[in-house]
Amino acid sequence: MLEYPLFLVFPVAMAFAGAMDLFTMTIPNRVSAALVAGFLVAAPLAGLSLQDFAMHIGACLIVLSVGIGMFAAGWMGGGDAKLMAAASLWVGFDDLVLYLTQVSILGGALALAILAYRQMPAAALPMPGWALRLHEEGTGIPYGLAIAGAGLMIYPKTPWFAAFGF
Repeated sequence: MLEYPLFLVFPVAMAFAGAMDLFTMTIPNRVSAALVAGFLVAAPLAGLSLQDFAMHIGACLIVLSVGIGMFAAGWMGGGDAKLMAAASLWVGFDDLVLYLTQVSILGGALALAILAYRQMPAAALPMPGWALRLHEEGTGIPYGLAIAGAGLMIYPKTPWFAAFGF
């Protein structure tokens, strides 16, 4: 019975992170913390061996290290780096390249869509505050949408589905 709520931790946290980034341009630390805590509970229940557990931790640490470097260079937000690392903890090395490829493709498409959106006249449609903010030049791209979208796309392909009986 406990596996059903654990099965939902990843998709719910990712969807929440993507929505928060879209509407506020921030990803709360509690989302990444919930993903890490959920993984720590789910891993033994899913039967992850100690070696597999260590490999998932390794994937997370590598992505976090690269993310910190990208944040330091100004290429990515800190919340984005933490979210991608926490998602990589669930994904592990087996699907990491596919996940990062999907993040890149979705992120590129998102950037192009927002750049095209910014070319439209702001007065063309009545827009809520968050949409007006996205329309402003220099406000950045809510890359958490791409990170979350890629996570939701890859989740059904991960061993978590099989481990929880799906």
